Amino acid sequence: MADSSAMAEIRGIDIKKLVEGFADEGIILKNYCRVMKASAREIRWYSKYKTTSGGAGITNGILTGPTSQGVTGSLIANTSSKSLPVAIEPSYTRSTSYVKKYFASSPMISLEDLKDCDPDVWGDMIKDAARAVNYQIDARIQTVMVAAGCGTAAGTQWNLDASADPILDFSNAKLSFKTYGYETGEMIAYMDPICEKWLIRWLINVKGSSIPAFASDKVGSAKLMELMGFKIVVSQLATADQVTFFIPEKAMIWKEFMPLTSAVVNDEGIGKTVRVWAEGEAIRPNPYAVYVATNVIS
Repeated sequence: MADSSAMAEIRGIDIKKLVEGFADEGIILKNYCRVMKASAREIRWYSKYKTTSGGAGITNGILTGPTSQGVTGSLIANTSSKSLPVAIEPSYTRSTSYVKKYFASSPMISLEDLKDCDPDVWGDMIKDAARAVNYQIDARIQTVMVAAGCGTAAGTQWNLDASADPILDFSNAKLSFKTYGYETGEMIAYMDPICEKWLIRWLINVKGSSIPAFASDKVGSAKLMELMGFKIVVSQLATADQVTFFIPEKAMIWKEFMPLTSAVVNDEGIGKTVRVWAEGEAIRPNPYAVYVATNVIS
C-alpha cells in the first residue's frame, strides 16, 4: 500500500532526534542565558537596583549604611563600643512577566511526495521549523536584554578613521560592569556582521599600520575574535550599528515553561506535518550586567 510505503519512508528518520539535533541552530543568546524552569505561565521575579539618596543602598555593588546629618563617614566603620549595629539591606523591584509560546510547522507533505521524494527534503522542513522557533526565542532575549535601564552610551563610529576607537567602547563596557561590582572574567560583545567587518578593519588596517605587531599577533594567535576579555559573537539577528556587551548567565535568565518539542501530525490518507514549539520568557534581573554601545557605525 502507498500509505505503508510512505510511513516506512518517514520511519527511517527519527523526528524527535532530528529536531533535537537542530535545537542549537538559530540559538546564540540563549546559550549565554541561565536557563531555569518556569512552573507557571506567570513569572514573578526581583531585581536588585542601586538606590538613590537616603537610606541604606548599594554603591558600586557594595551595601552601604544610611546617611545621618552631620556624619560624613560610614556608620559601619569604626563603630563605638556598646553601640547598636547599623541596619543595612538592599532594595528590590518586583516584576511580573508572562510566558510566550513559539510555534511553527512544516507544510503538509502528501503521502505521494513522502513515497517518492528524497527524505532530506523532509529533514530540511523539520530543521527549518526548529530554526524558526529558536530564532524568535533569540530575538525575544535580545529585546529584553537591551530594554531601558541598562548601561548605554554612544559608540565611536568604527567606520570613521578620524574618530574610531573600538578599544574605548570595550573599555567603557568593562568599566561599567566593574562599577556595579560584577566580575569581568567572562564577557560577551554581541554584534552584527557589519560591526564585525569594521572592527576587524580597524584592528588590522588602522592600528596594524601604526602598531604592526598588534595586528599580526591578533591574527597569528587566532585570537581575533577575542578582545580585552570579551568574546566577540556575531549574528545577523543583532541590531545594526549597535554592540551589546554583557556578562553571560548574569545578564539574562530564560524561564523555560516548555522546552523545544516536536510532533508529527498525521492526516490519514492525505499526508503529514511536523510541528515544533517551545514556551518561555526572558527576564533581566541584573540590568547593569548589560552595556549597549549605540551608533557604532556612522
